[in-house]
Amino acid sequence: MSSRANAMRKLQAAKFALLEMHLYLDTHPEDLDAIAAYKKYESKYMVLRCEYEEKYGSIHWLGAPGVEWLKNPWPWDSEVCD
Repeated sequence: MSSRANAMRKLQAAKFALLEMHLYLDTHPEDLDAIAAYKKYESKYMVLRCEYEEKYGSIHWLGAPGVEWLKNPWPWDSEVCD
């Protein structure tokens, strides 16, 4: 497995744990241990996300640099006819 894929896998695992804790807290909002665990996973996710984005770029389309799909020519602007 490449280092990029490995970093993404770690990021996905941290995000999964974070989401699971969030779902648990929906039904147990006063569980202080769960709140602490949520904050721990949130912190870990943010660190992994920052590390990933520093090495490989943004993981969210809104933060992606450049907009290749806006560059000309558009498919219907081509002068080549099939």
